[in-house]
Amino acid sequence: MRRLMAMTAAATLLAGCGGTDEPADPPAAETDAAAPEAPGAGLLTPEGWGPLRIGMSRDEVTAAVGGKADPDAMGGPEPELCEEYQPADTPEGLYVMIEQGSLVRITLAGDTEVRTPEGITVGDSADQVRAAYGDELRAMPHTYVEAPGEYLTTWTAGEITDNGTSDENARGIRYEIGEDGTVQLIHAGGPAIQYVEGCL
Repeated sequence: MRRLMAMTAAATLLAGCGGTDEPADPPAAETDAAAPEAPGAGLLTPEGWGPLRIGMSRDEVTAAVGGKADPDAMGGPEPELCEEYQPADTPEGLYVMIEQGSLVRITLAGDTEVRTPEGITVGDSADQVRAAYGDELRAMPHTYVEAPGEYLTTWTAGEITDNGTSDENARGIRYEIGEDGTVQLIHAGGPAIQYVEGCL
């Protein structure tokens, strides 16, 4: 009897494994579980955006999203040390910062449709940022703009102190709030998100 049941089970498995020319699609739950935890095309995360990852080399960035959208644009006084520019194959308003040959920061500015995972983009209010993050945010006065201008920063990795971080493994997002109380710039990446003057 056991032998008959085993043969029946084996026949059922074989029938399920073959018989069609088209491969069976995996169940939706398995597909989702196997998907990489990479930022989506429309999301800017502390780790990167789309094909870009913080820590990539300049050559890897160029291979992923092209060179400068405007080859004549100056991205910093010493581009061999630090340069900020919009790559050719990225959405409007997305800029990369390459420092010492590595991608250290991605910035959103102006009219952009890219958002953070919390749904925040340029033009949203500081209140929306606070509602999205709650107690995770660290607020600091803006260097050049009167209140309500400020920096709202959230860190997801690394050793962080009250004064920020120099830990190259740190990852976070900083929202620059303007004098009108709205998000003017969004920086994602490592310690470079703390720079207040870009590559200057």
